[in-house]
Amino acid sequence: MAVTLEQAQRVGYTCLKALLRFAFMVANNLVAIPSYVLYLIMLQPLRMLDSKSFWYIEGVLFKWLLAMVASWGWWAGYTVVEWGDDVKAVSEDEAMVLVNHQATGDVCTLMMCLQDKGTVVRQMMWLMDHIFKYTNFGIVSLIHGDFFIRQGRAHRDQQLVLLKEHLEKYYRSRNRKWIVLFPEGGFLRKRRETSQAFAKKNNLPFLKHVTLPRLGATQVILKTLVAPQENGTPAGGDAVIKESKSKGLQWVIDTTIAYPKGEPIDIQTWILGYRQPTVTHVHYRIFPVKDVPAEPEALTHWLYQRFIEKEDLLTHFYETGAFPPPQGQTKAISREMTLSNLWLVGIQSLAFLSGGMWYCIFQYFYHCLF
Repeated sequence: MAVTLEQAQRVGYTCLKALLRFAFMVANNLVAIPSYVLYLIMLQPLRMLDSKSFWYIEGVLFKWLLAMVASWGWWAGYTVVEWGDDVKAVSEDEAMVLVNHQATGDVCTLMMCLQDKGTVVRQMMWLMDHIFKYTNFGIVSLIHGDFFIRQGRAHRDQQLVLLKEHLEKYYRSRNRKWIVLFPEGGFLRKRRETSQAFAKKNNLPFLKHVTLPRLGATQVILKTLVAPQENGTPAGGDAVIKESKSKGLQWVIDTTIAYPKGEPIDIQTWILGYRQPTVTHVHYRIFPVKDVPAEPEALTHWLYQRFIEKEDLLTHFYETGAFPPPQGQTKAISREMTLSNLWLVGIQSLAFLSGGMWYCIFQYFYHCLF
């Protein structure tokens, strides 16, 4: 089949655009990440004198870095429509966010759609696969205090102990509010067959759009971060928490990401922008943590139910193009998430100006010394 001139031009334009976007992303990383690290090195005296202010500034820089990643997708036409509960209402409370996992683009999507949720992004902690430690963003996540978890049965028990220690050491000392994890423990395409075999063996529902979640990290987070007498039972009666102390984890936010036609966006697409503009849909459902059981068997059942609900949500979405309305309502309401182009340009400009400033400083000292 002969290629027409119009098709050739379209392919050429797509390739050129991808090349330019890749060059911009590389330049963006080369100025933004070293600047983040150098600013925090310069602020180490503040960390010793006023740790709270130091981590506040770090959180602002961290949010800006995530906004840069969001801008790569936003300017390619990859936008988000949100459904379900309004999570802005709990943005100042501590919450655990449970997310289904289809591709690397899930993380980018969350980086985008949480930008307008108050202080959430600068005060959040991520649980991610240890392989991300060795990416360009690894040093940022290490400094911020995210937790890198190794997958596999051989590492499971040790990783849960390390997670508990990490939460106790960093979560409250750095004033974290939200913690994000992917309980499935891997991408859908990699875990689906194993999950379905496990479900068949244990007489559990057959799932196509999600996999059965793993309990370990969720249980550790609840045990470590939930205030006494809050998890599994109402915090009433003698359960008084001093105002000067953290109220503990208050909410579980069940988050479901859906891509049109079930075709997820990966990080390469997010960076290169060769896919046509796409609207990703994100559904939220908020649960008070007091309604989440603490006992392992009951918690396992509760967690399985959340992913069975995700399966139903995604089935409905793929059939109709929309999420179903909440129970007792006749119409589902969606909200288009927006970002300010002016704000994104301002952050990008600051990153490149910072990179230029640090370059000039190093050049000056180099000439002074040599």
